[in-house]
Amino acid sequence: MNRRNLLIGAGLAALVASGGAALAQQPVVKIGYQLPLTGNTAQYGQDFKNAAEIALAKFNASGKPFKVEIVFEDSRSDAKEGIAIARKFVDDKQIVGVLGDFTSGVSMASAQVYKSAGMPQLSQTASHPDYAKISEWQFRNITTQAQEGPYNADWMVDQGFKKIAVIAEQTDWGQTVVSNFADEVKKKGGEVVFSEFFNRGLADFRPIITKIAREKPDAIYTGFFYEDGAQFLKQMKQLGLTIPVYSTSAAYNQKLIELAGADAEGMHLTATFLPSNPAPQVQEFVAAWKEKTGQAEPGQFPAQAYDAVNIMLAALEKAWPEPTREKVRDALAATKDFPGVTGDTTFDAHREPAKKLTKAVVKGGQFVAVAD
Repeated sequence: MNRRNLLIGAGLAALVASGGAALAQQPVVKIGYQLPLTGNTAQYGQDFKNAAEIALAKFNASGKPFKVEIVFEDSRSDAKEGIAIARKFVDDKQIVGVLGDFTSGVSMASAQVYKSAGMPQLSQTASHPDYAKISEWQFRNITTQAQEGPYNADWMVDQGFKKIAVIAEQTDWGQTVVSNFADEVKKKGGEVVFSEFFNRGLADFRPIITKIAREKPDAIYTGFFYEDGAQFLKQMKQLGLTIPVYSTSAAYNQKLIELAGADAEGMHLTATFLPSNPAPQVQEFVAAWKEKTGQAEPGQFPAQAYDAVNIMLAALEKAWPEPTREKVRDALAATKDFPGVTGDTTFDAHREPAKKLTKAVVKGGQFVAVAD
């Protein structure tokens, strides 16, 4: 190689090196995400993580003046672990906002730490009515049972179901499923003729189903997630019960249909996300989800996580160039008509989202929207 080529090569190397240094010097903002990655709810946490990584990759590739890093920590859906993670996030001065947790119980336990430290917390799934009341630092982008319960009660009573049996998992969330629904049924002139709670992961629902059959209800309202939902629906059919079943948005997941098969046909529920929605942002997310995970389509919970991460990222951008925890909180509070895959999100004065619910039914192995 002659001297001229050596000089050109050296110049190019210097240019590449300087470009790499500039890239390396680009500011990085950190947010934390506490979620269950092991334990009996790990499948939900992994879905949240996949959705978060899709949102993060898109944001970081969009030419913003800063990059964002998400620090993921495994809470195992355990309140003590959630509190320990919250303390870790609070002590990390680079972290200016956090997402999670999955369950209301862990989210609320962690919230006490974030409240004291002044850290904005946005949960994609904490639906207990008291979660957002903890302090000005708590936000959520999911509907609560205070909204879903009355909505579903009105739907069912308007369909002519006057005598309704109710079952729900034995958790704080399950308690709110029953209370909010039952109160509205009574107001509408209906009657809850049976009510019982069960432990998550129950293998045999047949004793409960037998009790329900004795009461001869017009319909059954349920508060369960897809694993328990599939088991319940299969065992209902095994016992020959054909009573209509309705549920909350927590049951919405294509895996429920995969597990229950034909026994899921006819089940009704509410949702804020349907992958068949032709909206561009929905179809973009569905395509990215399929590419990343190899799964047929995302359920409502990963869609909630995807929106939560994007809402947090938008708040970081609003708070730039000095995204302090307080500025990020204020930017979250100012969120209005955010165009997510679960619908537009606006936080009210109590940091609650105003969401539109969609009625759906399992038909032909798919969740299909029901016209009002």
